Amino acid sequence: MPQPEPDHPDVTGPPVVLLTGASGYVGGRLLPLLERQPVVVRCLARNPDKLRPLVRESTQVVRGDVLDPASLAEALHGVHTAYYLVHLMSDSKDFEKEDRQAATHFAEAARKAGVRRIVYLGGLGDDADPDLSPHLRSRHEVGHILKESGVETVEFRAGMVVGAGSLSYRLLKSLTDRLPVMVCPRWLTTATQPVAVDDVLAYLLAARELPAGGSRTFEIGGPEVVTYADLIREYARQRGLRRRLIFVPVLTPYLSGLWLALVTPAAYEVGRHLIEGLRNPTVVRDKAALEVFPVRPVGVTEAIRRAIAGTTG
Repeated sequence: MPQPEPDHPDVTGPPVVLLTGASGYVGGRLLPLLERQPVVVRCLARNPDKLRPLVRESTQVVRGDVLDPASLAEALHGVHTAYYLVHLMSDSKDFEKEDRQAATHFAEAARKAGVRRIVYLGGLGDDADPDLSPHLRSRHEVGHILKESGVETVEFRAGMVVGAGSLSYRLLKSLTDRLPVMVCPRWLTTATQPVAVDDVLAYLLAARELPAGGSRTFEIGGPEVVTYADLIREYARQRGLRRRLIFVPVLTPYLSGLWLALVTPAAYEVGRHLIEGLRNPTVVRDKAALEVFPVRPVGVTEAIRRAIAGTTG
């Protein structure tokens, strides 16, 4: 049976850009930047009434839920570029299943609507690693699902995003602020390449104007490869805190999750999944992003300085 022709966006007016995840940290920071662009901004929201006070009058807010495929057609109608910044880890006990369903629904709806490009923010990590954490494995699977839709997808893979409202940064901040002596698992010495939130936003914005060329994956990170322990030490240095880290081989990710739940404001499940991902190296192996985009990410010292200023300012 022939498929219906996609409803291609109207090219006579400014392009329509759909933002999902506008209530999240990265999406919330991206929203005002998009509103300054020569585009029509539309936000998908499960509860539009909560989001409307946060957007400009010209910004459209459409009710919809990525887990409800019937609700997506209106939101995607006429859209040129769709930002997919959805992650259901904080809302579900089986986030891998729900992330898979959500991505499948969104990808199919985007294809039917004739969306020209999806921009997605996922996570670093080696696909070939048999011990890849569920969190990172799910991030990669979502990117694959979006690409398989046939809609051109620009996937960014990032490690820890350093910014005042980032959950990973808040975990680091809470631990360092509250614990003068930390008993740390050895996997806190795993290599990682964090990136400042401002640089993530710059990449996301630049992706909208990237020339057409098929689906692509870009690994993004700051210029330095460090460890989570290095980040703790640098945060402590900038805050003038004396902290001692004692590394032991027996503190499992599961026990660490219970420990984190006691000392941080993050929900236990979310914190556990995030720290499980710390056992996997999250470093940039393909530096194509530096060749394709004009973004030059700042280093760890500056990224943490900005995050502290954003927290206390």
